[in-house]
Amino acid sequence: QVQFVESGGGLAQPGGSLRLSCAASGSIFSGYAMAWYRQTPGKQRELVAGISTGGTRNYADSVKGRFTISRDNAKNTVYLQMNSLKPEDTAVYYCNKKYNPVDSWGQGTQVTVSS
Repeated sequence: QVQFVESGGGLAQPGGSLRLSCAASGSIFSGYAMAWYRQTPGKQRELVAGISTGGTRNYADSVKGRFTISRDNAKNTVYLQMNSLKPEDTAVYYCNKKYNPVDSWGQGTQVTVSS
């Protein structure tokens, strides 16, 4: 049962921008802090950015000042605006609950930063 649908990834040049979207089922989205995660081959999934139900945001040091997470509670959607992209941002990006992520992750969206 898919509960997250991520989109918006693609190929970007270094210094470029992308905006990711994640549509979540209402039972997962409502009342929960949400987060974006990313994973590269051979590495563990890491939390990139989180947002509380009230809009409080936190970021991994590696993306602070470049990425912005937001949420639209009416649409059960969380976004990730990524600016000043770097090659090391290349990964598959996923969304899920920030705390106690559910086991059924979405398919993710591939972000590739390359010239």
